[in-house]
Amino acid sequence: MEINKSEDVVLITGGRGFLGKRLYQLLNYSGYEKVVAMGGTNDGVDLGEEAVVGWMFDNYNPDVVIHLAARVGGIGANMKYPGGFLYENLNMGVKVIEEARQHGCKKFILAGTVCSYPKNCPVPFKEDDLWNGYPEETNAPYGIAKKTLMEMLLAYRKQFGFNGVSLIPVNMYGPGDNHDPRASHVIPAIISRVGYAKANGEKSMEVWGSGNASREFLYVDDCAEAVMLAMERYNEADPVNIGTGVETNIRDLIELICELMEYDGEIVWNDEKPDGQPRRCLDVARAQEGFGFNASTSLREGLERTLEWCGNAEFFLKQVNELPPTERA
Repeated sequence: MEINKSEDVVLITGGRGFLGKRLYQLLNYSGYEKVVAMGGTNDGVDLGEEAVVGWMFDNYNPDVVIHLAARVGGIGANMKYPGGFLYENLNMGVKVIEEARQHGCKKFILAGTVCSYPKNCPVPFKEDDLWNGYPEETNAPYGIAKKTLMEMLLAYRKQFGFNGVSLIPVNMYGPGDNHDPRASHVIPAIISRVGYAKANGEKSMEVWGSGNASREFLYVDDCAEAVMLAMERYNEADPVNIGTGVETNIRDLIELICELMEYDGEIVWNDEKPDGQPRRCLDVARAQEGFGFNASTSLREGLERTLEWCGNAEFFLKQVNELPPTERA
């Protein structure tokens, strides 16, 4: 199934979010003439409301839907709001998928999550292992919501011939990421914490966990490229991992960020706080074989670009000083 760059309407939910903005820019740069980027509730678009979703499809009549909209956050946010993470992600995903089916969309792409994998999944994670165990407890509700939507696409393909594609990206990072300490993911949270410590002249810095867990990190521009390639070239039922295939220990990650930010204070590991899933690293062969995706940005290069975007100390002070006193690190 081919996408016509001049005629087909490509609708991106979450189009004003971290990944959505980069994907919108990439599609326009690549010659797509009818790309619609839908924002979130701040723009009056609540995808949990059936009437709003119906209006969106009636108004734009999309041929392709790329569903990026999600409620996301780090370990702390997932532990504090498990019901919200499950309900909100499942609720809006179900409504958008069903509306796309009713409107006869030729293709639907779902951005899933690596949190859907079992807690003790063999490394590297293979797509066929998705259902072989329960996710890591701290973010299981979010992972289960996304995994349910993946299963919904499989069921719709079997019953209705609906062309739904599920992508599973790893932890993303890059310029424009969310650095709010209450909701940010690993890399922006660490960058903000180091930046705040440095700006305040702190001689030590506390970090959650033991530092022994590992993660895989994907630069946001690389992820946008993967989504576009999948839209253009991939029409199979099998879900696809999107990542680099490179595993990074959290302790090594923090040391690298401290080096790049020229912070030489002591790192204090609070091992009473959870590490989350012990290890995360993807088998990325299916993306390479299925639509020719290979991530091109190294972790060091991506972090350098991210830090250049962050700028000066005032950026990090602002992230924390705007929080209520009880929520400051």
